[in-house]
Amino acid sequence: MILPVDTKEIGEVATFTLEKFRGMFPNASMVLVGKLFADVATLFAGKHPDYSPIDVKYHDLEHTLQATVCMVQLLENRHRAAGELPLTARGFELAMAAVLLHDAGYLKLRSDTAGTGAKYTFCHVLRSCAFATSYLPNLGVNQREIEVVLGSINCTGPAREISQLHFPHPIDRVVGCALATADYLGQMAAADYPDELAILFNEFEESDNFTQTPAAQRLFRSAEELAKNTPQFWQNFVQPKLEHECQGLYRFLAFPSPHGTNHYWSAVEANIAIIKSRLPSP
Repeated sequence: MILPVDTKEIGEVATFTLEKFRGMFPNASMVLVGKLFADVATLFAGKHPDYSPIDVKYHDLEHTLQATVCMVQLLENRHRAAGELPLTARGFELAMAAVLLHDAGYLKLRSDTAGTGAKYTFCHVLRSCAFATSYLPNLGVNQREIEVVLGSINCTGPAREISQLHFPHPIDRVVGCALATADYLGQMAAADYPDELAILFNEFEESDNFTQTPAAQRLFRSAEELAKNTPQFWQNFVQPKLEHECQGLYRFLAFPSPHGTNHYWSAVEANIAIIKSRLPSP
């Protein structure tokens, strides 16, 4: 799938996002969203006084930017559809805060010199929320708005039932569902996704080793097992979650909207076919 912007370059993704934001809300200030991108670039590059550079290879900055581009496109198309529960400019700002910070929990403090941030795989959502809670007030985000961001970040936890999460307003739940949708589709549609599964397994393994999880209780015991389970993960877990818990928002990724080709969905299906083709014959 050809994306409209290079997700390896945060400056390009920032420019893309600000252009879409300006098109959706011509009178809105671009300052907060611009500040978010600048701070995230600083944070992941290790230029923050308290944090080391991101050192995980799968949930890296590009993963965050892939989710960001996907979410921006989804929210833009939904905005154009002008249906119920319209998103406000402030809602878009909070959505960008959520997507840009949703994996900040993989970052390590400078005092943390053991292993990589992958050891926090199973608690990174909580750590991301903690970072957002301490950081966002500096940008003028109030407590109610922080609740919206935290609720959205919590939607990315695979084990969480989004329907059970509390949101101050129904549109805030839409933002959370959009983030969960973008988190899945942004990574699974990426051209290198089939090649990245071994790297993803390494993150699971480091986390399991860190928490001393017995072999019998681990989700995956090899990269091959993860790859073997990925087609079923897509079909039996991700698809139903996107359809039901995430309100079917993936449909807003169709181009032209609303009945065109959903290039994200098609790219995931193509990646699943590649993964299947690489599996050993039964």
